[in-house]
Amino acid sequence: MKFHHPRVCALCIFLLAACATATTSHVLTGTPRGPTDPSQVKLYSAPPPHYEEIAVIDATSRSSSSRGDQEKMDVVVERLKQEAASLGANGVLLQGTGSEYGGGVGTGVGVGVGTGGAGAVSIGTGIFSPSENKTGHGLAIYVPSETP
Repeated sequence: MKFHHPRVCALCIFLLAACATATTSHVLTGTPRGPTDPSQVKLYSAPPPHYEEIAVIDATSRSSSSRGDQEKMDVVVERLKQEAASLGANGVLLQGTGSEYGGGVGTGVGVGVGTGGAGAVSIGTGIFSPSENKTGHGLAIYVPSETP
């Protein structure tokens, strides 16, 4: 006997997609360039004298295994630099940081097929406690190199 349950499979796919949360985002406000090395992206707390704006960028420490406020903020800064580098920026003009709270109820669905054609469906729920994530907001910028 074969076990086919399209609704359960569709629910599994939906739940997996719902669990995927973005940790960075951007809105283009200028012209992107070819990708750069994130380790070469400089963080600015004040605008440099000359720069070109590429995008507004946001990042969060969500989905990281970091503990403590400083570790979470380090993750945010690294993610801002990676997002900026992917757009060809060599700088991030930091415009703000903050906190967000996440958590709630999660649902998991599993489908298994046993030997001999017997099928099994497992549905479960889980509750996880809210946690504080750090956030960062800035501009991905290109700062021309200074020539003497």
